[in-house]
Amino acid sequence: MTIRNPTIAELTRKDFPLFNDELISQKNLIYLDHAATSQKPIQVIQALENYYSFNNANVHRGAHQLSAKATEKFERAREITASFIGAFTSKEIVFTRNATEAINLVARTWCDAELKEGDEILTTIMEHHSNLVPWQQLAKRKGCVLRHVGITANGELDLEDLQKKLNKRTRLLTLVHISNTLGCCNPIDLITEMAHNVGALILVDACQSLAHQKINVNALNIDFLAGSSHKLCGPTGIGFLWAREKILNKMPPFLGGGEMIQEVFLEESSWAELPHKFEAGTPAIGEAIGMGVALQYLQSIGLDKIHSWEKELNSYLYEKLSSINNIFIFGPNPKEQPDRGSLATFIIKDLHANDLAELLDSKGICIRSGHHCCQPLHRHYGIKSSARASLSFTTTFHEIDIFIDELKSTITFLKDNS
Repeated sequence: MTIRNPTIAELTRKDFPLFNDELISQKNLIYLDHAATSQKPIQVIQALENYYSFNNANVHRGAHQLSAKATEKFERAREITASFIGAFTSKEIVFTRNATEAINLVARTWCDAELKEGDEILTTIMEHHSNLVPWQQLAKRKGCVLRHVGITANGELDLEDLQKKLNKRTRLLTLVHISNTLGCCNPIDLITEMAHNVGALILVDACQSLAHQKINVNALNIDFLAGSSHKLCGPTGIGFLWAREKILNKMPPFLGGGEMIQEVFLEESSWAELPHKFEAGTPAIGEAIGMGVALQYLQSIGLDKIHSWEKELNSYLYEKLSSINNIFIFGPNPKEQPDRGSLATFIIKDLHANDLAELLDSKGICIRSGHHCCQPLHRHYGIKSSARASLSFTTTFHEIDIFIDELKSTITFLKDNS
């Protein structure tokens, strides 16, 4: 008799109240919207409860034991975050509300201080709005030129177009690591070399990759990285910016107020040391602690194991979806790009994505529909919305089978009633 080793999904689903039959009655719920936000393991939920129950105090300011304990846990979360991405020091980790704020921080500090009229910012048409709008605002504010790299016919970054548009006026290249719609994984190490060859810095939006594969910022040789806790099995309301210490030291503060100062006089102030000069006011203490626990949880599973399991799931999902008539799946085939994100965005001819999602929801299956905060990309394809199923290490092959069967049934129903 062959004994089968349990899968990662079987080992971890018990940690998530939403998937644990003993803790919740929604036994038939299938959650396939992990790219929008991840579910939270009980370890993270307990960390939040523990902080607010037994360690609730402000950080860095009090001399009493509760403040000292809260500060220790808060700064430990910073160290965990630095280690998770391979940073040299925790001073390079700036806590923000989310990845959007991290990107805006770069636009409002480094860019405002360093860029002048005529300098160029280069991004791509596949970006999330959070990596488009701040640069539009910057271009208007500073008179900079905003340029966009296109994509290939199979939904990957057009490296030839990138090479053509990079030039000596390019000051910053900012792009997503894994597209939340195309699923393509951009070759950051190669792209970084291309950017640095013309003297440009590079910012990477890693929201869709950090929970799914190992990332080492120094190995990639990038300059900025934005991450978000809620896509990492952590709480909402907390994210981070990583940047090289040398760059952060040159950047002016983003916001002014308490915590980010060294000394305040009536007419002027001096700033605190890194990273605190960028963290004005009382931070999201419990949320930062929760994010640290979430990162430790992911590391306890193993990012390599997560990546391997999700590759299997993604190939299976893509194969099953490809068998459906009149379907178009965005982005590269996993056979062509094995490291693509664990998601599939698709449209069905003559059917609206919202109708698909609503009917699937009535059957207990949660997928995303809409433009996924990528309206320019959808305009490129001549559509207004699409459907997206996104996976995680807790997803099972059985869930994918149910999703595919229900999707086929939904398509038939909508076709018959159109």
